[in-house]
Formats: sequence, C-alpha cells, structure tokens
Amino acid sequence: MARVRANDIEINVETFGQGPPILLLHGFPHTWRVWSAVIPELAAGRRVIAPDLRGLGGSERAADGYDGRTLAEDAGALLDVLGEEVTEVAALDLGVVPAVLLALRHPERVSRLVVMEAVLPGAVDFPRPWWFGFHGVPGLAERVLGGHEGDYLDFFLRIGTHDGGGIAGDVRDAFVSAYTGEESLRCAFAHYRAMSVTSDQLAEEVRRRRLTMPVTAIGARPVGDALYRQLLPFADDLTGDVIADCGHIVPLDRPAALLPYLKSPKWTSPRESEVDFT
Repeated sequence: MARVRANDIEINVETFGQGPPILLLHGFPHTWRVWSAVIPELAAGRRVIAPDLRGLGGSERAADGYDGRTLAEDAGALLDVLGEEVTEVAALDLGVVPAVLLALRHPERVSRLVVMEAVLPGAVDFPRPWWFGFHGVPGLAERVLGGHEGDYLDFFLRIGTHDGGGIAGDVRDAFVSAYTGEESLRCAFAHYRAMSVTSDQLAEEVRRRRLTMPVTAIGARPVGDALYRQLLPFADDLTGDVIADCGHIVPLDRPAALLPYLKSPKWTSPRESEVDFT
C-alpha cells in the first residue's frame, strides 16, 4: 500500500506487475480491492495501477472535488507521479465517468477504455435507483447510517451479485471498514451530490470531443446495454457485450468472464451476446 500526492490530495494506490500499464477505477461501495480477483492474472504481463478514488478507501477524505472532471484530473495526476504517459483504463460504476472524461480530455493518454455497469449522468431511459436520492441529500445519509454501515453495504453487495450471495471474507470486511464513520460516508455520498455538476461537465465535453480510442462497454445486471447505447453517439470505435449470469460487481462476481475483455485490445467475445447492439 502506498500513498502518493497527486492533484493536491493523498491518493492510496496499489501497483502490481511490470509491463504495459492498465489503470483500474472502482465504484461504490468499493475500494481498489473490487479488482482483487482479476489483478493476479493481469499482473502476469502488465503493470496494474489500482487507486482508491478521492475520499474513499485509503485516499484522503478531501473536503471537495468529487465532480467527474476533478476525479479525472486525479487520475491523470496519479499517472504523472507514477511515470506513465499512456495507459489502458478500465472502470466500474462511479469510476466510469472519470474514466470517460479522462479519455475525452486527454485522448493521447488513454490507449483503450473498458467501462462497465454504469449509466452516464443525464440518461433519460434508465431510472435512477432510490439510493441516488437518499445519498444526494446533504448530511442525511451519513447521520442515518451511522453504526449500521455493515448492514447497508451488505445490501449493495447482495444485490450486486447474480445469486444474491454477496461478497464474503476479507474483501467484504475491507469495504465495510473503508465506509465506516460519518466522515467516510460523507465522502462517499459527496460523489453523488456532485452528479449534477458532473452531468454538465460531461455534456460540455461531449459537445466538443469524441472518444477516438477503442472503447468496450460491458453490461451485466441491472445496467445491461444502457451504457453501450449512451456511448454510441460519441465513441468512434465501440464494442460491447452483456455478461450472462452476472451481477453489478462484475470483477468479483464473474472475474473469469471479465478477464478476456481486460487482457486483449481485440478481444473475442467468449459467448454469443444476448443483446442486439446494432
């Protein structure tokens, strides 16, 4: 575990292996450990860079900066500190918008983009779950949930797995520890409270720029092909698939099914897609 200073905050980052880099950005309620089941195989021939997002996990509980553009700048500054000019980027859930904004604003730094199980802010055809509203009210959720963080996170870990079994063992315990306490919860929900700003930022970038690198959009349950359809208007080289029998937490729920998409720039779908992406 290492903490490095980037973009005026301390970012916790784990690195593994040697070779061409791949940056992994997690979501909620995760830390870098959401990638733990795919990291060993990736690290056999790659340099895996797995940070905790601003305010989450072992990273600094910053007062502000939870909008997508600042999170993208965090990622870029982290790459600078680690000496990586160009990288592949894979992102899940809350990590997707910063990954997309990094690729839009700095296409010379992102050689390939793999995004999964997220809906870009501003979507009109995908209803927001109830917790977006709950998390979005300043000061409310962290007060209500104090002392019950484990129960609350287990809800997301159960619905995020295809069989409802949740995440067991050290990874689950690390997630709960990372989100325990009012300040940790405040930072987590600050990502949601900045979504209106993030939505405007993304709309501005999409009006001016396109994703020119290869992009792969991966769906599972519940997002399915929604992210693919959102990316279609501004991604020049877009492929997509929906992984069968897989919950939202793709890297932990179906790591073996995810790895082919992460390992090869010109992946071959391991099965016939259930979704018509035409």
